[in-house]
Amino acid sequence: MKEKEEARLKVLKEMEEKIYNNGFDYICGIDEAGRGPLAGPVVVAAVIMPRDSFIEGVNDSKKISEKKRELIYEQIIKEAISYSVSIISQNVIDEINILEATKKGLTESVKGLEVKPNLILVDALQKIDTCGIPYDSIIKGDEKCYCIAAASIIAKVTRDRIMRQWAEVYPVYGFEKHKGYGTAAHIAAIREFGSCILHRNSFIKNFKQ
Repeated sequence: MKEKEEARLKVLKEMEEKIYNNGFDYICGIDEAGRGPLAGPVVVAAVIMPRDSFIEGVNDSKKISEKKRELIYEQIIKEAISYSVSIISQNVIDEINILEATKKGLTESVKGLEVKPNLILVDALQKIDTCGIPYDSIIKGDEKCYCIAAASIIAKVTRDRIMRQWAEVYPVYGFEKHKGYGTAAHIAAIREFGSCILHRNSFIKNFKQ
């Protein structure tokens, strides 16, 4: 591992090291993917990484190429002490709104962990149900904290895979390219072909025919 990357990872792990030094054993990072798209689910991932985990390339998932994310994802789930993923459908998002859907996914992901963490570090979300486990909400946590960055990669890769599968069912929308986000091409496709079952009606009401 190059010195620059090693130094970056050490900075990314500083927050967790301080927590470990205060007597905590298991720290869980939580992040989501898919709050903003016009189509598809929101995916929330929770992960507990070993204290000595030092996977090259772990970063905010948005800063990593799709190909590299896939490789790092495999390393993360191999190393993880425990991880859990919750997938909240577009129908639930329409029913309870995206913020509440994300919070619901967070709670489900915590419940899915096989090992109970001492502390949860979550990217930005507040007023959440963490099943009685203490939590800290960290703004831009996926840029500042190793375990949240790892969770962001799990969530992003999981969601991208889902969207690529749906692209085979509904090829006219190009889901494999934009993953449901509101690109010009995606909006044009909605206007031309209408919506499909994957679209969030509460998000696309201004684009529908």
